[in-house]
Amino acid sequence: MADDETTRAARLLDAQAKAVRLFAEIEKRGLVAPGQGERAVSDRVRDLANELFGTTRHWHKRIVRSGPNTLAPYKENPPDRVIGADDIVFADFGPIFEEYEADFGRTFVLGDDPVKRRLRDDLPKVFAAGKRFFESHPDITGKALYAEVERLADGLGWELGGWHAGHLVGEFPHEKIDGADTESYITPANDTPLRRTDKARRHCHWILEIHLVDSEHGFGGFYEELLTL
Repeated sequence: MADDETTRAARLLDAQAKAVRLFAEIEKRGLVAPGQGERAVSDRVRDLANELFGTTRHWHKRIVRSGPNTLAPYKENPPDRVIGADDIVFADFGPIFEEYEADFGRTFVLGDDPVKRRLRDDLPKVFAAGKRFFESHPDITGKALYAEVERLADGLGWELGGWHAGHLVGEFPHEKIDGADTESYITPANDTPLRRTDKARRHCHWILEIHLVDSEHGFGGFYEELLTL
């Protein structure tokens, strides 16, 4: 029997709490460091998730990107790159905890570059403002939320790096996300309300993801977590 809505929400929040702990441990152990290859860091994070939680599955590809690779949207697969001493790096992981999906992303800055630090610090601000906008508009659509996130980014001098700003999340495997299925994404083509039920009449839960880029300086940053809980 499927979990009730209260249990589903609690388990999604628990999955995210584990992801928060995982990322805190990534920083504590200094896994994102100069001289490390992106794939090597990704593998160490995979192993760390297994060590901490017994997690062996991730519902989407594991992403660690640095420098110019941070400009690439999710679907691209830029070549492996060695992290530099004055670099910007983001990690995007989707570990599965007890059959529930987490989707969590954060940005790390190595060195003292003021533009990279400003980008890193603006990411949670855009996320928080986007979430407030979502919470204050009960009938908001994917199109409207994307437009607001784009407006917020532009106001801080950044561009959005992808064609969407988030997606459905839930039990693994959640309702299939297909590139042509715009109702599964926070995107300009999605005119449907985000607060709705899915085909199984369960409440839809969403991830809000913020990918900001600075085309002039050739780098970007990433931040994502649950929007609806």
